Amino acid sequence: MQLDIITVDNTFEKEDETRAQLKKLTEAGVDGVMIDVWWGLVEGKEPGVYDWSAYKQVFKLVQEAGLKLQAIMSCHQCGGNVGDVVNIPIPQWVRDVGEDNPDIFYTNREGVRNIEYLTLGVDDQPLFHGRTAIQLYADYMKSFRENMADFLDAGVIVDIEVGLGPAGEMRYPSYPQSQGWVYPGIGEFICYDKYLKADFKAAAAAAGHPASMNFTCAEMRDNEQSSEAKSAPEELVQQVLSAGWREGLNLACENALSRYDATAYNTILRNARPQGINKNGAPEHKLYGFTYLRVSDELFEGENYTTFKTFVRRMHANLDYNPKVDPVAPLKRSKPEIPIEEILAVAQPRLKPFPFEKNTDLPV
Repeated sequence: MQLDIITVDNTFEKEDETRAQLKKLTEAGVDGVMIDVWWGLVEGKEPGVYDWSAYKQVFKLVQEAGLKLQAIMSCHQCGGNVGDVVNIPIPQWVRDVGEDNPDIFYTNREGVRNIEYLTLGVDDQPLFHGRTAIQLYADYMKSFRENMADFLDAGVIVDIEVGLGPAGEMRYPSYPQSQGWVYPGIGEFICYDKYLKADFKAAAAAAGHPASMNFTCAEMRDNEQSSEAKSAPEELVQQVLSAGWREGLNLACENALSRYDATAYNTILRNARPQGINKNGAPEHKLYGFTYLRVSDELFEGENYTTFKTFVRRMHANLDYNPKVDPVAPLKRSKPEIPIEEILAVAQPRLKPFPFEKNTDLPV
Protein backbone atom coordinates (compact mmCIF):
# COMPACT_ATOMS: atom_id res chain seq x y z
CA MET A 1 0.00 0.00 0.00
CA GLN A 2 1.00 3.65 -0.30
CA LEU A 3 3.61 4.90 2.14
CA ASP A 4 1.29 7.73 3.18
CA ILE A 5 -1.87 5.64 3.67
CA ILE A 6 -1.52 6.65 7.34
CA THR A 7 -0.76 10.35 7.76
CA VAL A 8 2.26 11.72 9.61
CA ASP A 9 -0.02 12.50 12.57
CA ASN A 10 -1.16 8.84 12.67
CA THR A 11 -4.65 9.16 11.20
CA PHE A 12 -6.41 7.35 8.34
CA GLU A 13 -8.13 9.81 6.01
CA LYS A 14 -8.48 7.85 2.75
CA GLU A 15 -11.23 5.36 3.54
CA ASP A 16 -13.27 5.73 0.33
CA GLU A 17 -10.17 5.88 -1.89
CA THR A 18 -8.62 2.85 -0.19
CA ARG A 19 -11.84 0.82 -0.36
CA ALA A 20 -12.03 1.49 -4.11
CA GLN A 21 -8.40 0.50 -4.61
CA LEU A 22 -8.82 -2.71 -2.64
CA LYS A 23 -11.84 -3.56 -4.78
CA LYS A 24 -9.71 -3.09 -7.90
CA LEU A 25 -7.01 -5.34 -6.48
CA THR A 26 -9.60 -8.01 -5.63
CA GLU A 27 -10.95 -7.85 -9.19
CA ALA A 28 -7.39 -8.33 -10.47
CA GLY A 29 -7.07 -11.56 -8.48
CA VAL A 30 -4.44 -10.26 -6.07
CA ASP A 31 -3.96 -12.38 -2.94
CA GLY A 32 -3.46 -9.54 -0.50
CA VAL A 33 -1.62 -6.34 0.33
CA MET A 34 1.45 -5.30 2.27
CA ILE A 35 1.56 -2.31 4.57
CA ASP A 36 4.40 -0.69 6.50
CA VAL A 37 3.56 -0.36 10.18
CA TRP A 38 5.63 2.65 11.22
CA TRP A 39 7.09 2.66 14.73
CA GLY A 40 7.50 6.41 14.43
CA LEU A 41 3.73 6.80 14.16
CA VAL A 42 2.43 4.21 16.61
CA GLU A 43 4.76 5.01 19.53
CA GLY A 44 5.57 8.49 18.37
CA LYS A 45 4.28 10.59 21.26
CA GLU A 46 5.84 9.08 24.36
CA PRO A 47 7.57 5.88 25.51
CA GLY A 48 5.31 2.87 25.93
CA VAL A 49 2.18 4.62 24.61
CA TYR A 50 0.92 2.93 21.44
CA ASP A 51 -1.89 4.16 19.18
CA TRP A 52 -3.06 1.47 16.72
CA SER A 53 -6.41 3.03 15.83
CA ALA A 54 -5.49 4.17 12.31
CA TYR A 55 -3.97 0.82 11.37
CA LYS A 56 -7.00 -1.03 12.72
CA GLN A 57 -9.19 0.99 10.35
CA VAL A 58 -7.05 0.01 7.36
CA PHE A 59 -6.84 -3.64 8.41
CA LYS A 60 -10.62 -3.75 8.73
CA LEU A 61 -11.03 -2.56 5.14
CA VAL A 62 -8.58 -5.22 3.96
CA GLN A 63 -10.57 -7.86 5.84
CA GLU A 64 -13.86 -6.65 4.35
CA ALA A 65 -12.32 -6.84 0.86
CA GLY A 66 -11.50 -10.52 1.43
CA LEU A 67 -7.77 -9.92 1.06
CA LYS A 68 -4.83 -11.15 3.13
CA LEU A 69 -2.31 -8.86 4.78
CA GLN A 70 1.45 -8.67 5.13
CA ALA A 71 2.45 -6.41 8.03
CA ILE A 72 5.94 -4.92 7.95
CA MET A 73 7.39 -3.95 11.32
CA SER A 74 9.09 -0.76 10.11
CA CYS A 75 11.33 0.66 12.82
CA HIS A 76 13.26 2.90 10.44
CA GLN A 77 12.67 6.37 9.07
CA CYS A 78 10.60 6.80 5.92
CA GLY A 79 12.17 9.58 3.90
CA GLY A 80 15.48 10.09 2.15
CA ASN A 81 15.50 6.83 0.19
CA VAL A 82 14.44 5.93 -3.35
CA GLY A 83 10.67 5.98 -3.67
CA ASP A 84 10.01 7.70 -0.33
CA VAL A 85 7.21 10.22 -0.83
CA VAL A 86 6.65 11.16 2.81
CA ASN A 87 8.81 11.78 5.84
CA ILE A 88 8.10 9.64 8.90
CA PRO A 89 11.03 9.81 11.34
CA ILE A 90 11.63 7.43 14.23
CA PRO A 91 9.90 8.55 17.46
CA GLN A 92 10.75 12.06 18.64
CA TRP A 93 11.50 10.91 22.19
CA VAL A 94 14.12 8.52 20.77
CA ARG A 95 15.68 11.33 18.73
CA ASP A 96 15.72 13.44 21.89
CA VAL A 97 18.04 10.85 23.47
CA GLY A 98 20.31 11.37 20.49
CA GLU A 99 20.59 15.08 21.24
CA ASP A 100 22.73 14.26 24.29
CA ASN A 101 24.16 11.01 22.97
CA PRO A 102 24.49 11.14 19.17
CA ASP A 103 26.36 7.83 19.15
CA ILE A 104 23.00 6.04 19.22
CA PHE A 105 22.96 6.72 15.47
CA TYR A 106 25.08 5.25 12.68
CA THR A 107 28.18 7.37 12.15
CA ASN A 108 30.72 7.55 9.35
CA ARG A 109 34.44 8.09 9.86
CA GLU A 110 34.04 11.85 9.47
CA GLY A 111 31.55 11.92 12.34
CA VAL A 112 28.43 12.50 10.21
CA ARG A 113 25.37 10.92 11.84
CA ASN A 114 22.50 9.16 10.10
CA ILE A 115 19.30 9.34 12.13
CA GLU A 116 17.10 7.03 10.05
CA TYR A 117 17.78 4.01 12.27
CA LEU A 118 19.45 3.23 15.58
CA THR A 119 22.94 1.75 15.32
CA LEU A 120 23.28 -1.95 16.00
CA GLY A 121 25.71 -0.96 18.72
CA VAL A 122 22.87 0.05 21.07
CA ASP A 123 20.92 -3.18 20.69
CA ASP A 124 21.74 -4.11 24.28
CA GLN A 125 22.31 -0.65 25.76
CA PRO A 126 19.55 0.54 28.20
CA LEU A 127 19.70 4.13 26.95
CA PHE A 128 16.03 4.72 26.15
CA HIS A 129 14.27 5.46 29.41
CA GLY A 130 15.74 2.24 30.80
CA ARG A 131 15.10 0.09 27.75
CA THR A 132 17.53 -1.22 25.14
CA ALA A 133 16.89 -0.88 21.42
CA ILE A 134 15.97 -4.57 21.23
CA GLN A 135 13.47 -4.04 24.05
CA LEU A 136 11.99 -1.07 22.20
CA TYR A 137 11.39 -3.22 19.13
CA ALA A 138 10.18 -6.20 21.15
CA ASP A 139 7.69 -4.11 23.14
CA TYR A 140 6.43 -2.55 19.91
CA MET A 141 5.86 -5.95 18.31
CA LYS A 142 4.28 -7.36 21.46
CA SER A 143 1.83 -4.47 21.46
CA PHE A 144 1.07 -5.16 17.78
CA ARG A 145 0.34 -8.81 18.55
CA GLU A 146 -1.96 -7.93 21.44
CA ASN A 147 -3.86 -5.19 19.60
CA MET A 148 -4.18 -7.06 16.30
CA ALA A 149 -5.18 -10.40 17.84
CA ASP A 150 -8.55 -10.40 16.06
CA PHE A 151 -6.92 -10.07 12.63
CA LEU A 152 -4.31 -12.70 13.48
CA ASP A 153 -6.89 -15.17 14.76
CA ALA A 154 -9.11 -14.59 11.73
CA GLY A 155 -6.24 -15.36 9.35
CA VAL A 156 -6.26 -11.89 7.81
CA ILE A 157 -2.63 -11.27 8.77
CA VAL A 158 -0.72 -14.14 7.17
CA ASP A 159 2.79 -12.72 7.17
CA ILE A 160 4.78 -10.48 9.50
CA GLU A 161 8.08 -9.14 8.21
CA VAL A 162 10.62 -7.38 10.39
CA GLY A 163 12.71 -4.54 9.01
CA LEU A 164 16.34 -5.10 9.96
CA GLY A 165 17.86 -1.70 9.34
CA PRO A 166 17.76 1.47 7.23
CA ALA A 167 14.99 1.29 4.61
CA GLY A 168 14.04 -2.01 6.26
CA GLU A 169 17.16 -3.67 4.85
CA MET A 170 19.88 -5.58 6.69
CA ARG A 171 22.65 -3.09 5.93
CA TYR A 172 24.41 0.03 7.09
CA PRO A 173 22.95 3.33 5.79
CA SER A 174 26.09 3.55 3.67
CA TYR A 175 24.62 5.30 0.65
CA PRO A 176 22.00 7.82 1.86
CA GLN A 177 20.62 10.10 -0.81
CA SER A 178 19.75 12.60 1.91
CA GLN A 179 23.47 13.04 2.56
CA GLY A 180 24.57 13.46 -1.03
CA TRP A 181 24.99 9.91 -2.32
CA VAL A 182 24.23 9.53 -6.05
CA TYR A 183 23.80 6.24 -7.93
CA PRO A 184 26.03 4.42 -8.81
CA GLY A 185 28.41 5.87 -6.24
CA ILE A 186 30.15 3.61 -3.74
CA GLY A 187 28.98 3.60 -0.14
CA GLU A 188 31.24 3.82 2.88
CA PHE A 189 31.59 2.17 6.27
CA ILE A 190 29.09 3.64 8.76
CA CYS A 191 30.32 1.92 11.89
CA TYR A 192 32.18 4.64 13.77
CA ASP A 193 29.80 5.28 16.68
CA LYS A 194 31.42 4.49 20.02
CA TYR A 195 29.25 1.45 20.63
CA LEU A 196 30.12 -0.35 17.40
CA LYS A 197 33.78 0.52 17.78
CA ALA A 198 33.75 -0.91 21.30
CA ASP A 199 31.62 -3.99 20.79
CA PHE A 200 30.21 -4.83 17.36
CA LYS A 201 27.76 -7.70 17.59
CA ALA A 202 25.33 -9.41 15.29
CA ALA A 203 22.12 -10.90 16.63
CA ALA A 204 19.76 -13.42 15.08
CA ALA A 205 16.46 -14.96 16.11
CA ALA A 206 14.79 -18.14 14.98
CA ALA A 207 11.11 -18.03 14.09
CA GLY A 208 8.69 -20.75 15.17
CA HIS A 209 7.71 -21.44 11.53
CA PRO A 210 9.90 -22.13 8.47
CA ALA A 211 12.46 -19.37 8.05
CA SER A 212 12.00 -17.06 5.10
CA MET A 213 13.79 -14.23 3.36
CA ASN A 214 12.55 -11.37 1.21
CA PHE A 215 14.79 -9.95 -1.53
CA THR A 216 14.35 -6.99 -3.84
CA CYS A 217 15.04 -5.91 -7.46
CA ALA A 218 13.17 -8.88 -8.96
CA GLU A 219 12.06 -6.72 -11.92
CA MET A 220 15.50 -5.47 -13.04
CA ARG A 221 17.36 -6.55 -16.17
CA ASP A 222 21.11 -6.19 -16.59
CA ASN A 223 20.75 -4.35 -19.88
CA GLU A 224 18.66 -1.64 -18.21
CA GLN A 225 21.52 -0.60 -15.93
CA SER A 226 24.09 2.06 -16.60
CA SER A 227 27.36 0.62 -17.88
CA GLU A 228 29.09 2.97 -15.48
CA ALA A 229 27.50 1.16 -12.53
CA LYS A 230 28.75 -2.28 -13.62
CA SER A 231 25.56 -3.59 -12.05
CA ALA A 232 24.21 -7.11 -12.63
CA PRO A 233 20.85 -7.41 -10.81
CA GLU A 234 19.83 -10.57 -12.65
CA GLU A 235 22.93 -12.45 -11.49
CA LEU A 236 22.50 -11.05 -7.98
CA VAL A 237 18.90 -12.28 -7.71
CA GLN A 238 19.94 -15.65 -9.14
CA GLN A 239 22.74 -16.06 -6.59
CA VAL A 240 20.64 -14.98 -3.61
CA LEU A 241 17.62 -17.12 -4.45
CA SER A 242 19.77 -20.15 -5.20
CA ALA A 243 21.61 -19.82 -1.89
CA GLY A 244 18.32 -19.52 -0.02
CA TRP A 245 16.74 -22.53 -1.72
CA ARG A 246 19.81 -24.61 -0.87
CA GLU A 247 19.26 -23.77 2.79
CA GLY A 248 15.59 -24.74 2.59
CA LEU A 249 14.32 -21.18 3.09
CA ASN A 250 11.03 -19.78 1.87
CA LEU A 251 12.13 -17.13 -0.63
CA ALA A 252 10.00 -14.09 -1.40
CA CYS A 253 10.74 -11.11 -3.61
CA GLU A 254 9.55 -7.63 -4.42
CA ASN A 255 10.29 -5.07 -7.10
CA ALA A 256 12.62 -2.18 -6.29
CA LEU A 257 10.98 0.41 -8.55
CA SER A 258 7.42 0.96 -9.74
CA ARG A 259 7.08 -0.59 -13.20
CA TYR A 260 4.01 -1.18 -15.36
CA ASP A 261 5.58 -2.70 -18.49
CA ALA A 262 5.60 -6.28 -19.72
CA THR A 263 9.41 -6.49 -19.64
CA ALA A 264 9.52 -5.91 -15.90
CA TYR A 265 6.60 -8.24 -15.24
CA ASN A 266 8.17 -10.99 -17.33
CA THR A 267 11.45 -10.65 -15.44
CA ILE A 268 9.55 -11.07 -12.17
CA LEU A 269 7.74 -14.12 -13.55
CA ARG A 270 11.02 -15.67 -14.67
CA ASN A 271 12.49 -15.18 -11.18
CA ALA A 272 9.31 -16.50 -9.54
CA ARG A 273 9.63 -19.80 -11.45
CA PRO A 274 13.21 -19.93 -12.82
CA GLN A 275 12.65 -23.18 -14.69
CA GLY A 276 9.04 -22.59 -15.69
CA ILE A 277 5.85 -24.35 -14.67
CA ASN A 278 5.77 -28.09 -13.99
CA LYS A 279 2.74 -29.86 -15.44
CA ASN A 280 3.30 -32.82 -13.11
CA GLY A 281 3.39 -30.87 -9.87
CA ALA A 282 4.92 -27.87 -8.20
CA PRO A 283 8.12 -26.46 -9.74
CA GLU A 284 11.30 -27.63 -8.05
CA HIS A 285 12.17 -24.02 -7.28
CA LYS A 286 9.66 -21.21 -6.98
CA LEU A 287 9.10 -18.09 -4.92
CA TYR A 288 7.14 -18.46 -1.71
CA GLY A 289 5.52 -15.11 -2.39
CA PHE A 290 5.86 -11.84 -4.25
CA THR A 291 4.88 -8.35 -3.10
CA TYR A 292 4.26 -5.75 -5.80
CA LEU A 293 5.32 -2.19 -4.94
CA ARG A 294 3.08 -0.32 -4.96
CA VAL A 295 -0.59 0.77 -5.12
CA SER A 296 -0.99 4.07 -6.99
CA ASP A 297 -3.44 5.86 -9.27
CA GLU A 298 -1.08 5.17 -12.17
CA LEU A 299 -1.33 1.41 -11.60
CA PHE A 300 -5.09 1.49 -12.12
CA GLU A 301 -4.98 3.55 -15.33
CA GLY A 302 -6.09 1.91 -18.59
CA GLU A 303 -3.43 -0.32 -20.11
CA ASN A 304 -1.41 -0.37 -16.89
CA TYR A 305 -4.25 -2.04 -15.02
CA THR A 306 -4.97 -4.47 -17.88
CA THR A 307 -1.33 -5.56 -17.98
CA PHE A 308 -1.21 -5.82 -14.19
CA LYS A 309 -4.21 -8.15 -14.15
CA THR A 310 -2.53 -10.36 -16.74
CA PHE A 311 0.64 -10.39 -14.62
CA VAL A 312 -1.29 -11.48 -11.51
CA ARG A 313 -2.93 -14.31 -13.48
CA ARG A 314 0.46 -15.42 -14.79
CA MET A 315 1.80 -15.42 -11.22
CA HIS A 316 -1.03 -17.81 -10.42
CA ALA A 317 0.09 -19.99 -13.38
CA ASN A 318 -3.04 -18.97 -15.31
CA LEU A 319 -5.24 -20.63 -12.68
CA ASP A 320 -8.16 -18.97 -10.95
CA TYR A 321 -7.24 -17.66 -7.52
CA ASN A 322 -7.71 -20.33 -4.86
CA PRO A 323 -6.81 -19.50 -1.24
CA LYS A 324 -6.48 -23.23 -0.52
CA VAL A 325 -3.50 -23.53 -2.84
CA ASP A 326 -0.23 -23.12 -0.92
CA PRO A 327 -2.11 -22.32 2.30
CA VAL A 328 -0.29 -20.21 4.87
CA ALA A 329 0.08 -21.86 8.26
CA PRO A 330 -0.95 -19.88 11.35
CA LEU A 331 1.81 -17.73 12.78
CA LYS A 332 3.56 -19.18 15.82
CA ARG A 333 5.37 -17.58 18.71
CA SER A 334 9.09 -17.09 18.11
CA LYS A 335 11.55 -19.50 19.70
CA PRO A 336 14.58 -18.44 21.75
CA GLU A 337 17.48 -16.74 20.02
CA ILE A 338 20.07 -18.79 18.15
CA PRO A 339 23.64 -17.69 18.95
CA ILE A 340 25.39 -16.16 15.96
CA GLU A 341 28.15 -18.78 16.37
CA GLU A 342 25.67 -21.56 15.56
CA ILE A 343 24.42 -19.73 12.48
CA LEU A 344 27.96 -19.19 11.20
CA ALA A 345 28.81 -22.84 11.90
CA VAL A 346 26.16 -24.11 9.47
CA ALA A 347 26.76 -21.48 6.79
CA GLN A 348 27.78 -23.06 3.49
CA PRO A 349 30.44 -21.78 1.10
CA ARG A 350 29.31 -20.07 -2.08
CA LEU A 351 28.02 -22.56 -4.65
CA LYS A 352 27.08 -22.31 -8.28
CA PRO A 353 23.49 -21.01 -8.61
CA PHE A 354 20.66 -23.09 -10.00
CA PRO A 355 20.03 -22.62 -13.75
CA PHE A 356 17.53 -19.89 -14.58
CA GLU A 357 15.75 -19.76 -17.92
CA LYS A 358 16.53 -16.62 -19.92
CA ASN A 359 12.86 -15.64 -20.01
CA THR A 360 9.63 -16.71 -18.34
CA ASP A 361 7.52 -19.40 -20.00
CA LEU A 362 4.32 -17.46 -19.18
CA PRO A 363 4.96 -13.95 -20.52
CA VAL A 364 2.57 -11.04 -20.04
